[in-house]
Amino acid sequence: MFDDLDLGHDEQDRGDKGKHRRGRRRDGRSGGGRGKTVLALMLALVLLGGIGGGAFYGFDRIQNYFVTPDFDGAGTEDVTIQIPQGAFLADMAVALYDAGVVKSTKAFIEAAEDNSRSRNIQPGTYKLRKEMSGELALAAMLDPQNRIINGVTIPEGRTAKNIFKLLSEHTEIPVKEFEAAAKDPEKLGVPDWWFKREDGKKAKKSIEGFLYPDTYEIPPNATAETILGQMVDHFLTVTGQLEFADRVQKERGGISPYEALIVASLAQAEAGTKKDLGKVARVAYNRVYTGTFDCGCLEMDVTVNYYFESIGQEGKTSGQMTASDLDNPKNPYNRKLRGMVPTPINNPGRDALEGAMDPPTGDWLFFVAIDKEGNSAFTPSYNQHLKNIEKAKENGVL
Repeated sequence: MFDDLDLGHDEQDRGDKGKHRRGRRRDGRSGGGRGKTVLALMLALVLLGGIGGGAFYGFDRIQNYFVTPDFDGAGTEDVTIQIPQGAFLADMAVALYDAGVVKSTKAFIEAAEDNSRSRNIQPGTYKLRKEMSGELALAAMLDPQNRIINGVTIPEGRTAKNIFKLLSEHTEIPVKEFEAAAKDPEKLGVPDWWFKREDGKKAKKSIEGFLYPDTYEIPPNATAETILGQMVDHFLTVTGQLEFADRVQKERGGISPYEALIVASLAQAEAGTKKDLGKVARVAYNRVYTGTFDCGCLEMDVTVNYYFESIGQEGKTSGQMTASDLDNPKNPYNRKLRGMVPTPINNPGRDALEGAMDPPTGDWLFFVAIDKEGNSAFTPSYNQHLKNIEKAKENGVL
């Protein structure tokens, strides 16, 4: 008797165990395999004499396991949704469901699984409609005309103050609004534990370091708070993928993730090439944490320039800096200050984060750029460092 029932599996299905298959209509839409499965179950229940009132009572619940809740059609009113950086298909499905675009997350995920182009969906803002079928919602997201392009690129190593200016120029939101929003990093999404330090210094809660550099789609009617929150969220996504906090705590010994983030910003500012990012980070660790550098300080001019920017003063080259610039007791980023500076001095990118998380082994204490390509010479010896400086001068770098 059961051989006469179509339970949704043809002869090819039986020969293709382990493969995920779906029937197809000639028009390309999903076939009726699930509907036939449900019908077959009902017929089976009837034939077995089990289709009483109690069975009907639970049937609506049972069929949800076989029929995907889905809207039928191209949708109703317009709606915009935001797909963040690093979002997976499941994250997109949730965003669509929360916005009322699809009837279930499953409807979108199944449509995406059936379409290899779904992997091409880019982060950004999309103009869709409420109550769309999963298949049509996917098609709309794959259509470039439905993507709202309003992007701004934040380069690696920019300070928060510089980023506010860039964002203001792009969005016409006043800089003061970005500054106001940045005063509470935790409200923007930075977890409190990020501000813990292991070096005995009191943590200063600053947005600096958490505004991840990348190209961002600015949603319509965005506010300073939503834009900065988007950047913080991307920072948390990237550092989570890197396992930055866990690896620093496990591998750097007594150094907090926040202190490592500061080091990443120093490396971003000082390194002239990608390959030197980790070496500069190692120099910072060696100077401050190992006890091998006499003053236990950073002695990096970039921290002085960060202070200059914070007070509205133009930066200077190393040769232009005076003795009072280099050792100003009023400067909390004083290059002679013992220990690590209070906060990051810019917003580092992925390579700098990786360099601070996993720097190469070395006893270097000094480095200097020695050619116009940005390559630096590293050494533990001050005498050798002086020779490297002479080489830099010969190459027209200093």
